[in-house]
Amino acid sequence: MSRVLPDPIGRVHIDELTATLSVLRRKTGTLGRWGEVLAERLGGGARLLAAGNGGSAAEAQHLTAELVGRFHDDRRPFSAIALHAESSSMTAIGNDYGYEQVFARQVTAHARPGDLVLLLSTSGRSPNLVRAAEAARSAGARVWALTGPGPNPLADAADEAVELPGSTCSVQEAQLVAVHVICAAFEAALSEVDSDRRAS
Repeated sequence: MSRVLPDPIGRVHIDELTATLSVLRRKTGTLGRWGEVLAERLGGGARLLAAGNGGSAAEAQHLTAELVGRFHDDRRPFSAIALHAESSSMTAIGNDYGYEQVFARQVTAHARPGDLVLLLSTSGRSPNLVRAAEAARSAGARVWALTGPGPNPLADAADEAVELPGSTCSVQEAQLVAVHVICAAFEAALSEVDSDRRAS
């Protein structure tokens, strides 16, 4: 008869994630407001630029896919670009200007006043994302950051940041939840934004 072995690693992982999510729960007001601002600005023709490295790149691209496609509701698409998905630009800029500039140069090219730039990092210490935040603010775009434990340079460079404690994997998993909260708030606010525009 086989014996079921204890799973301390799995329990530790889930316990760590639970601790990170408990902090994220206290940030839902900020995330909900971000979704409302997204609805107002994207509904008015602005765009979202998003970026991250590694797993955070996947989270950022998940967000842009939800905005260009849909989250829950069937509605029109909105302009949202995952900068790291521009592979030819990424490699050309990295080759010619260095990896620290791979997002900043794209932000300088694409961002306009009123646009939004969302940067994701489990550490908050990636130089290429800090440079992107600086470029976005110079362009007149608003910068939001989802980061790991603070204080960190990316949170300092952003207009607003949601800083989460925990290990890299716990922060990354919680950031996916944060992305979904933003999307839910975005779609909830969108119908109100559209109604206000029709009435004005």
